[in-house]
Amino acid sequence: MSQPRHDLDDLLNLMAVLRDPQQGCPWDLQQDWDSIVPHTLEEAYEVADAIERRAFDELPGELGDLLFQVVYYARFGAEEGRFDFHDVVHTLTAKMLQRHPHVFPDGSLASRRPPGVSAEQVQTRQVNSRWESLKAEERAARADGEAGVSVLDDVPRTLPALSRAAKLSKRAARVGFDWPDSRGVIDKIREELAEVEAALDAGDRDHAAEEVGDLLFAVTNLARTLKADPEQCLRATNAKFERRFRHVESALAARGQQPSSVTLDEMEAHWQDAKRREATHECHQEGAAHE
Repeated sequence: MSQPRHDLDDLLNLMAVLRDPQQGCPWDLQQDWDSIVPHTLEEAYEVADAIERRAFDELPGELGDLLFQVVYYARFGAEEGRFDFHDVVHTLTAKMLQRHPHVFPDGSLASRRPPGVSAEQVQTRQVNSRWESLKAEERAARADGEAGVSVLDDVPRTLPALSRAAKLSKRAARVGFDWPDSRGVIDKIREELAEVEAALDAGDRDHAAEEVGDLLFAVTNLARTLKADPEQCLRATNAKFERRFRHVESALAARGQQPSSVTLDEMEAHWQDAKRREATHECHQEGAAHE
């Protein structure tokens, strides 16, 4: 006989027991707002990793781990009399209703887009514009008239540096602080690279490192102008590098060698072989798709 399926109330009750001073788990009782943050970031990346690997059988578990982080914070809030999980759900639902007037015209779940108006007829550009306008209004409301309100406010400092750079530059671009096209960004990349080289020629490694930061920021802007997520671009390149280098290691191991015992030229030959194999595999996949 199958076990009954657990629901959200079971999860909330489980957390309450884990945090109970008498019956709870010692580890869970030691946790606080700050100690859980690293786990939250880790779980988010594990969700992304499962999706990138198309490991959909693992995804329910990974999404559950991420949801558990939300339950944790909600429990902290409830214990301190600040808010509870139901406040989280209410706040999120209200915000999404407000940000989707093209779907919920009067801002309630009871309303729907007028019959006869399909999703395809709603212009994506208009939707994005309205979304950003509403977010700007929310930021202004949170600021409550304080001086020094910036379009860069509420870009989380804990984001990975590439992601935060993309968000910062995107915010600035919305108010006109941007290059006219991708070519302008490429010129900026060349300028920053020249400054890195000049610092290296001067023997100033600290200045060179600073200029590398400027170079990375410029490259991030190029990804933005191409409507690409720089974090995802780099994750894809990391995976590609790892795949090719593992091929180098395997090819050398088949000959009883290790990377540290051969020349760079020998490793490069196996690296190029890995690239050729990937290109051939991609061609075969494209051919199969057209059959």
